[in-house]
Amino acid sequence: MTHQELSKAIFEVSHLTGTFTLRSGKVSNEYFDKYLFESRPALLAAIAEHLKALLPDNVQVLAGLEMGGIPIATALSLATGLPAAFVRKQAKGYGTNKVSEGAEISGVPIVIVEDVITSGGQVVLSAKDLRDAGANILCCVCVIDREQGGREALAAAGIEMRALCTMTELKAAGMS
Repeated sequence: MTHQELSKAIFEVSHLTGTFTLRSGKVSNEYFDKYLFESRPALLAAIAEHLKALLPDNVQVLAGLEMGGIPIATALSLATGLPAAFVRKQAKGYGTNKVSEGAEISGVPIVIVEDVITSGGQVVLSAKDLRDAGANILCCVCVIDREQGGREALAAAGIEMRALCTMTELKAAGMS
């Protein structure tokens, strides 16, 4: 599947119109429902295959953010053979009390994996938790950059964002 074909498939499966409140608090008249592309095995596998090219050579762990980044990180882990860590929005208050479950991240070069980035707020918060746990963050990869300040917010936090698709690309592919 070419990048254009993948973009068109993501658009067709997940683009919704209406009135939606985003995690950032912004209201949008369009929405990409990530669960619609994450729940389709063939599409999720194609996304993982394309995301592989965005990974730095020295990455050792894929850190999927709760909740939407976890299926992407799992698919990418299967496609690359790299171990995955699953990052909570806050450390659980029982058991191991960890913010990150799965693969060890302390002292390890990791890539944060997210589904859709709008403002970048949750990635910045989770990156702080990961750094506090000793992780060396190489970059963040995502499926969709909504182009609403996320790239700039991540850059201000010292994190390069690598997006598979921008909202502009998806809309162009969906209209073609």
